[in-house]
Amino acid sequence: MVTKQGDVSLLNDPVAQRLLHSPLPARLAYVWRDGTPRLAPLWFHWNGSELVFGSPPDAPKMDVLRNGTEVAITIDTDTMPYKVLSIRGTVRVESVGGVPPEYAAAARKVLGEKDGAAWVDTIARAFPTMARYSVRPEWVGILDFEQRFPNAVERAFERMRTEA
Repeated sequence: MVTKQGDVSLLNDPVAQRLLHSPLPARLAYVWRDGTPRLAPLWFHWNGSELVFGSPPDAPKMDVLRNGTEVAITIDTDTMPYKVLSIRGTVRVESVGGVPPEYAAAARKVLGEKDGAAWVDTIARAFPTMARYSVRPEWVGILDFEQRFPNAVERAFERMRTEA
């Protein structure tokens, strides 16, 4: 049976939950001003309803990431069987004084408590304000290469079963 992708309830799947709480980077895909695609690996924090990121307000990506910008995000492993969480959604951006708490949480998740705190202290001195941007999932897909494969592979497997 072909996996039904797109339903945000897939966020409750154990594969999705492991990836959302992992120290792996999210890869944020967006379109640059000239219409060409861009991809940025980023730390993230999952707050239970949205992925939250922090960035210097003058980072190049902040030139095009505005309220309402449509983006795609993937969080994935690099060993077989691959685990892939794909998310599509719309960006919401705000300027905050200091380091967004979600950015600090992501730093601790990736670097550990001590190194994460040291990094956040450094960033706080460098940037008195930061951009906090978030994406609420509107479309979700999961591949686990055990039970869920890309649709073309699943369709081929289904044809093989019916022909046997």
